[in-house]
Formats: sequence, C-alpha cells, structure tokens
Amino acid sequence: MADLAVLVVSHNAAQWLERCLRSVYEHAGGARLELVVVDSGSTDGSAELIEREFPEVLLLRGANRGFAAANNVGVCAVTAPFVLFLNPDTEIIEGELGELLALLRSRPCVGLVGCRQVGADGGLLPTIRRFPTAARYLCGAIGSERWPILGARLGERVLAAAAYERETRCDWTVGSFMLARRAAILAAGGMDERYFLYCEEPDLCLRLRRLGWEVRHLPAMTIVHHAGKAGRNELLVAQDAYARAQYLLKNMGPVQRRLALLALVLNHLLRAGWVCRGQDLRRSRRACARRAISTLLGGVPPPFEAAASRCAESAPASRCAESAPVSRCAESAPASRCAESAPASPGADARAADARAAEVGT
Repeated sequence: MADLAVLVVSHNAAQWLERCLRSVYEHAGGARLELVVVDSGSTDGSAELIEREFPEVLLLRGANRGFAAANNVGVCAVTAPFVLFLNPDTEIIEGELGELLALLRSRPCVGLVGCRQVGADGGLLPTIRRFPTAARYLCGAIGSERWPILGARLGERVLAAAAYERETRCDWTVGSFMLARRAAILAAGGMDERYFLYCEEPDLCLRLRRLGWEVRHLPAMTIVHHAGKAGRNELLVAQDAYARAQYLLKNMGPVQRRLALLALVLNHLLRAGWVCRGQDLRRSRRACARRAISTLLGGVPPPFEAAASRCAESAPASRCAESAPVSRCAESAPASRCAESAPASPGADARAADARAAEVGT
C-alpha cells in the first residue's frame, strides 16, 4: 500500500501539470506514492497529457463542481493513510516527501501541515494564516499590514519571515500545499462542497481544530507556487468575496458576521479608491471592487453559482459515501458516518488511526 496519496485538482492547467508531477516524483524521498489527478472539465488537453505522459497516475474526469468537491473525490478514491492536496501550478524545489511524512508521523496530535512557499520570483509567500475575524478584516481594510509598528500582527496573514524558517503552529495554511492524515480529513467530514472556490482551507482547518487536531507549518519542504498566474480577474475577486461571506455565515455569530461583512465591503471600497500607477490598473481595480461589493450585497449572483448548481444535480455517488460525508457539511463540525473507522480526535493512537483510514478506502 502507498504511504502517501498526492491529489492534484486540475482545471485547464496543462501548462503546469507536467512540471508539478515530475517534481513530486523527484522529491519522493523513498515514500511510496499514489498519484491522483482530478480533472474538472478541462478543455485544454490536460487529461490527454496525463494519459500520454503519466499512465501510472489515476485520472478521474468529471464536471467542474468546484475545488472542494474535486478534492473530496480524490480523498475517496485513495487508500493511503496520508494525503497531500497539491495545486497543479506548483513545483517542489527543496525537501523530500519521505522526510515530511516522518515528521508528521512523529507528531501524533498534528492533523495537517503546510510547507514553505515562494513565488516564481523567489519571494516568500505568506501562507501561515490566522482565522478570519471582524477585527482582522477591518485591519486589512485600513491597510494595517503596511503599518511600521504592530501592523503585521493585526491581520489574517502572518508576515514575520522568521515564522517560515521554523516549525510554527497556525490556525490554517493555504491550500496549494496541505499534507494531512486521511483519518483526520474523514473525521472532519472532508471539504465543504458549498465552497466552490476559496475559503475551503480555513473552514477545514477550523473543523480539524475543533476536533482537537493541530495545524502546523513545517519548513522541511519548499515549493514554488505560480500564484496569480491569471492576473487580476474580476470574477475571481468576486468569488473570493462571496466565499468569505459564506465562511462568515457558517462560522460566526450574527453580530460578528455583520461587522465582518461591513469590513469586507469597506476593504473593497478602499481598494477601488487606492492611488496606483496606470489608468488600466485603476480601471481594473475599480471593476473588481464593484463586482465584489455587488456580490456581497446581493446585487449580482455569485460568479459560479449556476455551474455549481447544475453539476450538483448530476454528480455521481461518491465511492466514500458510506464511509464519510464529503458534501453539504453541517453548520458546525458534522457528525460523520466514518466516526467508527477514523478517530474523532488526536487522543487516539495515531498509527491505529492511519491504519483505519486505509481500511475506509478499500
């Protein structure tokens, strides 16, 4: 049986896939790998590339039901006790997966870890995050990250470079690289498929934390993430705003939720008014801000609502339907049908938990 299942969700990512998968093999570090690519309705030849260049990879084709739904399909298709959620526009450049697995195995209370990420220019990407709150959204809206004193501690992103060079506990980590115990993911109920794109990670990590699992950053591996490859996209900015509103509705009380929503609207209002070089950039920022605010206030529907609704109606039954609920998660951590086969908390013996997770997938 494989030690680690690497899950890559691809939607028209043919230009990145080959480099991503080859880097996984090159940095396996002795780990027995099970690679899965979930192709979400690509039209750029992504699936054909996998069939031609990587015949050993399990290719799962389907309609684009969103990032969370596709990852859940992957989790249910594998049997390895550990899963790596990996974006197709990433490449591993330092470290070995075998070493990272050993570090996670030696920490029985840790359910999910992230790694060090840099952009294409080599600059550090702030992937260690704090859970969203109304206060943090407000600080982000007024540009607290640029304040010379205390500003970096007030927002959602952890900006201190030293935190990325050592093992660091965190609330959540960015979903472009998340290595997790499959048992913990199943116990949490998988990713909430109501998030079509964005905010799946903080929501998942919040449910893991409520079950007693820790989330950490481990600097033993470094990847390049070609973040922002599509440039400033009006639909994606609006989708990010909508997903944040979904998170607020699910995880905050009425007062906190209203305050946080106001802070989000203020954030986009201020972004629209920022002075920046170039008329095209100003026009783009204002268009993005207007679309995001209209989405938050209900003036226009969410960008991908229609596509998600159509696919939900025709989605096939999942292989893991009998072992774990992977869609339409409850408002709080759901009561999972896999509770008998996966640990609800890290208090259980970690090795036994991993073995039970493997049994769930068979």
